[in-house]
Amino acid sequence: MRALTVQQPWPTAIVHWGKSPENRSRNIAGAYRGPLAIHAGLREDEAAYDDEMIREALGTYDDSWRLLDQLETRGAIIGVVDLVAVHHHSDHGPDRCSPWAQQGQWHLMLAKPRPLAEPIPCTGRLGLWTPTPDVLAAVELGLVGGAQTA
Repeated sequence: MRALTVQQPWPTAIVHWGKSPENRSRNIAGAYRGPLAIHAGLREDEAAYDDEMIREALGTYDDSWRLLDQLETRGAIIGVVDLVAVHHHSDHGPDRCSPWAQQGQWHLMLAKPRPLAEPIPCTGRLGLWTPTPDVLAAVELGLVGGAQTA
């Protein structure tokens, strides 16, 4: 399993709100496809709160204490998704593959989000990275409802 560090609120959007593409300026995944742990980085993308999709997700959230916990999580893996494809926005012409997709970006297409029961603290890295064996074991044990990673 590989991992991807993302600044809040984007990891919460991926794991809890159905954000299926992760937008990047280059294809950081290469040929990798498979389980991907989503790590909430230490920094926050404050400009993200101006994004239409983030505002919509926040406006429909009815459990504010849980939302606050999710958005305040930093420096931890919060869930697992499957990286199923990568494409550039131009592959779709004028249409977007998802409302979350940004023009001019590579889209790492994510599926089957599985949240962890509790965040697993660890240090993130740039690009796709491989968590330590102890973190991987904790991720496997922490998946909500026994969801499998592969």
